[in-house]
Amino acid sequence: MTTETKIGPFKYDIVGSFLRTPELKAAIAKHRAGELSDDQFNAVQHAEIKKLVELEAQHGLKAVTDGEFSRSWWHLDFLWGLTGVKKYDYRESYKFHGAKTRTDNAELDGKVAYNPDHPFFAAFEYLNSVTPAGVVPKQTIPSPTMLFRDNRSDNWPNFYDQREDYLHDLATAYNKTILRFYELGARYVQIDDTTWAFLISKLNETKDQPAEHAKYEELAQEAVEVINELLEDLPADLTVTTHVCRGNFKSTFLFSGGYEAVAKYLGQLNYDGFFLEYDNDRAGDFEPLQTIFNGRSDKTIVLGLITSKDGQLEDEDAVIKRVNEATQYVPLENLALSTQCGFASTEEGNVLTPEQQWAKIDLVRTIAQRIWH
Repeated sequence: MTTETKIGPFKYDIVGSFLRTPELKAAIAKHRAGELSDDQFNAVQHAEIKKLVELEAQHGLKAVTDGEFSRSWWHLDFLWGLTGVKKYDYRESYKFHGAKTRTDNAELDGKVAYNPDHPFFAAFEYLNSVTPAGVVPKQTIPSPTMLFRDNRSDNWPNFYDQREDYLHDLATAYNKTILRFYELGARYVQIDDTTWAFLISKLNETKDQPAEHAKYEELAQEAVEVINELLEDLPADLTVTTHVCRGNFKSTFLFSGGYEAVAKYLGQLNYDGFFLEYDNDRAGDFEPLQTIFNGRSDKTIVLGLITSKDGQLEDEDAVIKRVNEATQYVPLENLALSTQCGFASTEEGNVLTPEQQWAKIDLVRTIAQRIWH
């Protein structure tokens, strides 16, 4: 098979998460209070996912997700499902600008391995079963970097003699997980990653601290190696992209800074597409796109020029102008458009209405159709 058999990214695409519906939010609260059984809760969850997928298709999307309705967090639920990872109370909130999160977290509890009973498999099977003909079910999962960054795996020496062995096991677990999604019918997988934005911040902060700077450079290189290892030997007709995120919780963010500091690393990653946030000045200019694209004609850069953090609609002509500016660094045929992030990276969701959410989706589609008509 050739790369031409790959599906996506599409010229107008989505990052993946959607605002939880009132019905789902009520069911989550009742389930946690013991007022709904697991089966009763799953029935509500499935009904709301089916309605969401139908709405996505009605709004013209060519790739649909379950809105992450089947999880609470964009990243932690998946990590908890891996063998060798456990849930614990970190007792500290993530340091978002202007909001505090719940204190759930993940940490190593043994050697990392593929879990054949990972709950995300059943979630994908259901998504696949309700996806209309002619539309692609898109599976999103967090990057493995989300496990070996920060404090989540400081305890790796308890289970491994060599860090390389830990990272290899992690890459292998991901590779096997993605292959299982493929067996279940997935042809479009997206790996979400806030680590690059974290590294932008840290590499910029430590420019004048050689020892600290080298530590973050080493983490960046580890990330490249783990990601490229997990991407090895995947089926030729499977599209795997990444979304580089600056954090998304109740319309707040975690990190700022342009892509210059990490462009050389992103340019080494063997993903098929890169969803990059460009909705405001925090993202810097387009020049690093040249390094990220790295002359690879089989890659797509998806410009996240439409914010998902508020309901204000962007000016169509202004967005088209920015896409044209990006063509200085990446050919137009290798560009695409999306919102900068999802609408609800956690179950709480961003501060906008469902109507504003769908207006954003319609705007992305309308602009993309004007550009790539």
